[in-house]
Amino acid sequence: MSRTAIATDSNSGITQSRAKKLGVYVLPMTFYINDKQYHEEVDISQKDFYKLISESKTTVSTSQPSPNELSEFWLKILKEYDELVYIPMSSGLSSSCTTASMIAKDFGGRVHVVNNQRISVTQYQSVADAAVMAKSGMSGRKIKKKLEEDKLISSIYITVNNLSYLKKGGRITTAGALIANVMNLKPVLQIQGEKLDAYAKCRGMKAAKLRMLEAMHDDFEGRFKEYVDNGEMALLYSYSDMPDDEVDRWKKEIEASFPKFKLRAEPLSLSIGCHIGPGSLAIACSKITKP
Repeated sequence: MSRTAIATDSNSGITQSRAKKLGVYVLPMTFYINDKQYHEEVDISQKDFYKLISESKTTVSTSQPSPNELSEFWLKILKEYDELVYIPMSSGLSSSCTTASMIAKDFGGRVHVVNNQRISVTQYQSVADAAVMAKSGMSGRKIKKKLEEDKLISSIYITVNNLSYLKKGGRITTAGALIANVMNLKPVLQIQGEKLDAYAKCRGMKAAKLRMLEAMHDDFEGRFKEYVDNGEMALLYSYSDMPDDEVDRWKKEIEASFPKFKLRAEPLSLSIGCHIGPGSLAIACSKITKP
């Protein structure tokens, strides 16, 4: 029996096939399209998902895992492991972390829920780091402690191509979305810890990408300089339903701006895509947590 298992939810962007390669477990998140329930990567592909939500009368919503669903997920894993480290999305963006922490109390100390304030590719980085720590023999309690110590050493900047999806989710008014789309305004949003905030408004995608690169340079030359200088920062990027050539162009722009970094990329999870729609681009950084 192996000692410590690592698990997360699909908000991390980790697919089931990638999870097997990493040696971790991923709980598919639940979302609804026109009141029909789907589970990411189980009932619907990325291609079919974006095709469905592009229809004008489509309604989309997300839901956290039920306590029973989460308990069964953990119990299955604990049949083969002594303990489990569970890394859900940031508590500031969903109540799923709080719910998981409450359920974990019924597992006699065998489940350690990490609240390290991350989502998407930064959450992915935490999971990958946790897998390395688990393989080194570190206990679940220590893995949780180290991840939470580094929880605020990360940034995400994301630009949304079409504000109609934020409007559907009630995160922007109909009038605001209409004006922004007509004027070709691309908002840059920022995720720092548990907060999702507006960062900038740019005229066109080209200007938005430039602003995101500038923001990351500001982070690297400012509050994260120590970790960058020590080689402890990972540079990441993500996207939602973008043509391959546009994704490749974004990668090359990041590489040109940050030539010393090796990049890693994953598509944004469908539970995030519910809120921002297709055509979004993101850049992120995350401190690499080591044993």
